[in-house]
Amino acid sequence: MARRTRFRIEDVHVREWLRAGKEVFKPDGDGLYFRLTETGHATWVLRYSINGRRPEVTLGRHGAGALTIATARKAASAMRLRISRGEDPVLTKRRERAKSVSLSTVRKLAEDYREKVMPGLAPKTVIAHEYHLSAVIVPKLGAMLVSDVTGADVVAMIESARRPWVTSSHILNTTSRLFSHAIGRRVIVTNPCTGIDLSAVMGPRPAKRERLMLSDAELRAILPRIDSMGRQNALNFRVQLATGVRSGELCQSMWSEFDLDAGVWTIPAGRIKTRASNPRAFRIPLAPEVIVWLRELKAIAGRSRYVLPGRQEKRADTHQAENTFSAAVERFQLANPGLCRRFVPHDLRSTARSHMGAMGVSSDIAERAINHVIPGMAGVYDKGDYFPERKAALELWARFLVACERGEQ
Repeated sequence: MARRTRFRIEDVHVREWLRAGKEVFKPDGDGLYFRLTETGHATWVLRYSINGRRPEVTLGRHGAGALTIATARKAASAMRLRISRGEDPVLTKRRERAKSVSLSTVRKLAEDYREKVMPGLAPKTVIAHEYHLSAVIVPKLGAMLVSDVTGADVVAMIESARRPWVTSSHILNTTSRLFSHAIGRRVIVTNPCTGIDLSAVMGPRPAKRERLMLSDAELRAILPRIDSMGRQNALNFRVQLATGVRSGELCQSMWSEFDLDAGVWTIPAGRIKTRASNPRAFRIPLAPEVIVWLRELKAIAGRSRYVLPGRQEKRADTHQAENTFSAAVERFQLANPGLCRRFVPHDLRSTARSHMGAMGVSSDIAERAINHVIPGMAGVYDKGDYFPERKAALELWARFLVACERGEQ
């Protein structure tokens, strides 16, 4: 008896099926099938066995510019080889589809990072990450598939952004945390930022700027002229200098934090920048001179809930941008060349700390007055507030500043 020949699909068969326009599902052998739906959609399908199941995977469409009979057979052969190595094509496609729907691009990943991760970060960190994402990372990488981003792409992003060394370091850190989030979501398995050395990209890190203490003579030269930077900026300058707070802590402060009658400003824990692992709200005693300056700021702020409200109409419902004060300080120095050494707002803290020490305030109280973390075992076990001692120190310092402004000894 003659052996039956296995049916093989030929072009003539496909043309007949297409002309008839009826539903067809015909085998070509070894699990390869030609499928035609009543709507005329023609595809090649491979059925295979794995783990006791018999799933099927679509190899592609049939037709010009797509799969022919010959290329469908080649695609089926390549797919069988992958299956023989333990891969499940259906499961792989399902995973790829899930990625493409949710976090396919860096832009979508950034949106998910904003929603899932950033709410748990410190407010100042959120501001920094948002700036890095919106100004650099998304504009440079946003259209790319997350899985396609390489270390070379990250390096090119940093180089083209042309930011200073320290800012570039922060951008790299945010980028690394973004892709770590992608790993946590199982979108990728390796972080493209791993192994990137910023020194190799931008050269050695610049020497860290030393903190500056404005001298008695410099304070006596600056303070009588400080109103030239604008009354609100000048009051901001005086309050920062007299309290020793960080610029951002005052910039973001709200009137609800102040009890001017009691002379106390309580900064919430979430807005305090400190190396402490578990920061607490910090109560600042306000000297009488500082209360006068704050009452004037309150009059300037009007109905705003912020001590320093945004000056542009679009920012009227939020606080002043931190770099607004930095720019005012810079303009003041450019307008008064030779008046003092060049300084930045953060130097007001080191000025306050150094002068209090020179006035005889103990090191522990001076450190606590500007909310520095106390090192060693003293910082671990001594949880005292020392409010009266800090109050006396800050009042002594405020009186000295007023004397400098008035030209008194």
